[in-house]
Parts: sequence; structure tokens; C-alpha cells
Amino acid sequence: KRAPQGLKKGSIMSIITRFAPSPTGRLHVGNARTALFCALFAKANGGQFMLRLDDTDAERSTEAFAQGIVDDLTWLGLPYDLTAKQSDRFEAYDAAFNKLKEMGLVYACYETPDELDLKRKRQRARGKPPVYDRAALELSDEEKTKLEAEGRSPHWRFKLSGNKVSWQDLVRGDQLVDTSSLSDPVLVRADGTYLYTLPSVVDDLDFNITHIIRGEDHVTNSAAQIELIAALAGEGGDIPVFAHHPLLVMADGSALSKRLGSLSLESLREDGIDPMSINSLIARLGTPDPVEAHTEMAPIVAGFDLTRLGRAPARFDPAELHRLNVKLLQSLPYEKVADKLLSLGVNCDDKQTGTLFWETVKGNIDKLEDAVALWQIIQGPVESLIDSEDREYLDTAMDCLPVEPWDETSWSQWTTELKKSSGRKGKELFMPLRKALTGQAHGPEMQNLLLLIGPTHVKNRLKG
Repeated sequence: KRAPQGLKKGSIMSIITRFAPSPTGRLHVGNARTALFCALFAKANGGQFMLRLDDTDAERSTEAFAQGIVDDLTWLGLPYDLTAKQSDRFEAYDAAFNKLKEMGLVYACYETPDELDLKRKRQRARGKPPVYDRAALELSDEEKTKLEAEGRSPHWRFKLSGNKVSWQDLVRGDQLVDTSSLSDPVLVRADGTYLYTLPSVVDDLDFNITHIIRGEDHVTNSAAQIELIAALAGEGGDIPVFAHHPLLVMADGSALSKRLGSLSLESLREDGIDPMSINSLIARLGTPDPVEAHTEMAPIVAGFDLTRLGRAPARFDPAELHRLNVKLLQSLPYEKVADKLLSLGVNCDDKQTGTLFWETVKGNIDKLEDAVALWQIIQGPVESLIDSEDREYLDTAMDCLPVEPWDETSWSQWTTELKKSSGRKGKELFMPLRKALTGQAHGPEMQNLLLLIGPTHVKNRLKG
């Protein structure tokens, strides 16, 4: 056995969950939700969370996608305690397969994919379920030799018991599957490569996985996997606890798969979505609990309960994510965004200026990148918007500027004096000042902007 990284030899095992993506693409909100559930369950129960890369598909798996998955989990704030790659563990799978052979629980099949497809079509045409008929079990040794002489290589199936398999699912409750209604699962392809089932079961056993949390599209796999686990673990072996959560769908009920490109974590990150907005939303979707914007994981962990998940598909609305992101962003103190702002080019001279800037602009942005344009208004250059009929008024405004140094009362002093001098009020009083100083007809409150822009820029912009 090859122990996962981070596992101390001889350590006492508690709860261990695993997230097992195939590195054949980037994570999207659907499988990120599974990863989050695995991490939250382990964290809430003082256990460990494992990242296992199911990379046995050599043609489609890449190191770039594997690194992308690691980057996505790191960005989400889901640190894993253990790691493993299936491509490192073929010896363990070979040993398990040979054990099943010795037990008489796997058998060679020689049908081609086209022949199997034809069988399924005939069964459907007769109104029968497309279950494999176990014809390969009737082959004699001579017939097998003849088929192999023709150039056919066998694929190998696990022989199900035909009994009913039951388990208590943490989300779906009591589950019962009659294995006589299932096809014997293929464990090894004709080219000798392993399908998902056997490596997954061997890893779950070797790494002492206690809870398998995954989407409900895997429910049909569970009965076969439970029988495989029982065969390999032997009498007294522990069967992991299963939890199959409903899948995400779009707000209108359509399949999430149609939008995966725009809903990848990579694209959401590029779109300025904060990872805690994603965590806050997908942790509560499908439960009766309200969705709240959390800036830390602790309250999400504390409120997490798999039994709160309903059975209906959870509806994901990108507009709701964006609204939550705005709410979360506007709740953050300057200290939480200072480094990100600096990386975007918002280089405040000191904490006091940075705090004033953030408190001034955060109510006017939907994503952090929007702050860059507002910083440009302060730093300049800005093309002042000055209507010809306001030229004389702005000259008066120049004469009425408050005495320096300015403070938080300076805007009020300035506009009060200007109101007296010009006779203007309301929009006619304020709008020409905003347009001249910011080059825009809307934006953050001018009281703080005046301080941030500073006397030199203010005077230059009033002159146009």
C-alpha cells in the first residue's frame, strides 16, 4: 500500500472523506459543491479531508488539469490533509484484481462494444432492461482460446451476487438495490486499463475512507461498490457511509452541464467573484436554511448538516451569486482587501488613506476590480466634464474653496458657502462640481472624494 501524503504512520483513524476528481478538466460549481461538502463534513467532525486524483485515464488526464484542481481548491479555501494519485497505485489495483480472480468473482468477456450495443437494443425492443446476460460464463475454454486466436482480448466483469444490497444514506435515507437488476460492472477494459470502479474501491479501503460524499448520479454505482468492498475487505471489514446529494441545476431547472464553461471556478475567479461568495451559496443551496454572505469558513462549518439537504435538485442562479458577492464585498474591512487592491494597482500611501478610499468606494462596486476605475478618478488624469454655462459658476467655486488643510467637514463648508455666493441649490449646485472633479455624473459621495482627490487636483480640475 502507498499511504497518502500527510498520513502519519500508526495514527488513529477518525472520519476521512475524499474528493476524487478526474484531472480531465477544471472544477465548476457543481463538483466544487461536492468538494465543499467533503471538506465541511470532515472539518465539522474533527476528521481529515483527502484529495484523490482519479487519473487512470491517461489519454485525457493532464498535469495542467491536476494543478488547476489544486489551484481551485486552494482559492476556495479548502485545504486537504491527504493526497493521492491513482496513477501511482497500479500495483495495488493489480493485487486486488488478482484476489478477485482467485475468489472466482471476475470473469472474462469477449463481446465487442458493437456486439454489446446490439444486445442492449434487442433487449429494449423486447421491453426488457438492458442488463448484461452473462453469456461469457457459458463459454468453454476451447471457445475462449478460439476467440483469443481471432485477436480478441477479454474485458473483465465483477460477478454481482444477485442479492439485494441496502445502506443507510446520510442524505437519501434507507436505500435498497436489487443487484439482479444490474449489469455486472466491467472492471478492466479489453486493453487492460482499469475503469473507475475497482481503483476507487481499492483506494477507499487502503486509505480508510469512512464517508463517501458525492452526487446522486453515483447512486447506481453504490450497490456494486459495496459488494466489491465486502469481497476485498473480507468478513468484518467496514463499509464506508454513503451520502448522495442532489445535483445542481440552473435556476430554470435546466441542466448545469450546458453552462459549465461560464461556471468553472477559473471563469468565476476571472469575473471577480470572491471564493467565499461561492462557499456561502453552494453550502446552503438545497436546504431550508437562509443563504448568508460569510467572510470566514467557521460559520459555514458550524451550520453544515447533510441531513438538511432536500431530495430535489438544488437550483443555482448566477445572478444570486453575483448579488451575494456584492453583499460580501461591501461588508469587508479594508484590511481584508488591501493586498488584492495593491495587486490591482491601487497603491494607497498609508492605511488611513486606504481605509478612507475603501469606505468611500465599496458601495459603488460590484467586484473588486471596479475599484481600479475609482482609484483612477482620485489619482488622475481625469477629463473634467464642464458645460459652457457652468464656467462662471466653477470660477466662483474656486474662490469659495475652504481653507486648507481639509477635513471631513470641508465639502459641507464649501457647498454651503457656494450656495450663498451663487444662489444655486440641489442638483444645479452639486452636479457641476461632481462632473468637473470626477469626469462623471455619478459615483461615491463627494465628501470623502474631495479629501482623497486633494486640493491640487481639485483646483486643476475646476479650471478644466
